[in-house]
Amino acid sequence: MAYSGRYPVSDPKKYDGDSTKVYYRSLWERQVFKWCERNPQVLRWSSEETIIPYKCKTDNRIHRYFVDVKIKLDTGETYLIEIKPKKETIAPKKPARQTKKYVTEVMTYVKNQSKWEAAEEYCMQRGWKFVVWTEDTLKSLGIKLLTAGK
Repeated sequence: MAYSGRYPVSDPKKYDGDSTKVYYRSLWERQVFKWCERNPQVLRWSSEETIIPYKCKTDNRIHRYFVDVKIKLDTGETYLIEIKPKKETIAPKKPARQTKKYVTEVMTYVKNQSKWEAAEEYCMQRGWKFVVWTEDTLKSLGIKLLTAGK
């Protein structure tokens, strides 16, 4: 099974955007897409259709953040959702020796924090909510976590 690929939207009327150009970039994303399609509380959903400019603290340059998922619920609430492993939402612990792996983890963490701060502001201006879904969130929503080979 591929970790990424084209996602065939089963109900194009429920998809908010071009339903022929939906890609999942992880198995978790694919499962969230299925959840959105099957969940009657989700009126509309999209993936990577919301683009937020942000200034990254790693290079002080403006970049574009393509938010993983946007959902509009039957309650009227709108959520922008980032799907990430829990370990990427926590600052990496400094090892005794500074390794290349540690530097990469710190840079990724800082970049993610820059994106998420911009997303929080973007949502606040629109009356939406920004959330990061980890494996714990997915499990609590009844979304089956797939791994390679399943």
